[in-house]
Amino acid sequence: MKITTATLRQKKEKGEKITMLTAYGYPVARILDEAEIDVILVGDSVGMVVLGYETTIPVTLEDMLHHTKAVRRGVKHAMLVSDMPFTTYETDKNKAIENAGRLMKEGGAEGVKVEGGGEIADIIRTLVKANIPVMGHLGLTPQAIHRLGGYKVQGRTDESRQKIIADAKILEDAGAFAIVLECVPEPLAAEVTTEVSVPTIGIGAGRKCDGQVLVTNDMLGMNAPGFVAPKFVKKYADLTPEIKKAVEKFRDEVKQGEYPDEKHTYE
Repeated sequence: MKITTATLRQKKEKGEKITMLTAYGYPVARILDEAEIDVILVGDSVGMVVLGYETTIPVTLEDMLHHTKAVRRGVKHAMLVSDMPFTTYETDKNKAIENAGRLMKEGGAEGVKVEGGGEIADIIRTLVKANIPVMGHLGLTPQAIHRLGGYKVQGRTDESRQKIIADAKILEDAGAFAIVLECVPEPLAAEVTTEVSVPTIGIGAGRKCDGQVLVTNDMLGMNAPGFVAPKFVKKYADLTPEIKKAVEKFRDEVKQGEYPDEKHTYE
């Protein structure tokens, strides 16, 4: 069954958990899709995971288009959502429609994700009116990392807690089909999940959200040297040492003349 915005809402209504993971290329996208993950997100986390940036800020629309196109080729079952990068939507409605439209028309996305609350509500309404499904993102919003002062849990003070709740309701009213809650205390995420009719998808937001998302490289333990996993990341595999071991074995066999052997050589 093809997953759509309607499917996700039905899952919330039935109390069925939603699964979401990131993909940045065809092979992983196909694996996730065949595993029947509900939503595949082409995250602007590609900047840190694949492109080697320190934040998501440098990621461009062309970067997102390139990776979304690749992921699209591997997806049949899941809903495909693509992040709108920093400064491609925040202040100009026409620019937002044009850029989101490209992610859908050229990239093959079936929805876009934007970060922020009430300050971008009019942008979300405009996109929805243009038949572009929008997923919201509250709490720790990586595109605002310099304003937030680092990767910190949000919603710990009463003021910030009330703002996140209010923003979630605003996003719902603006037409967002789902809301990602990142790095917020579990009780706050639980309250937001109860207060809005659209699905909430948590990442570092505890157990009460309607679904969960992780960066696929993080949950597979496939990260660059020096990566320190956040508290919320559970490693379902630890591929980095396995990859290194395989590469070292290849290196040694080539140096010792053991590869290629007769089995791997054409006559």
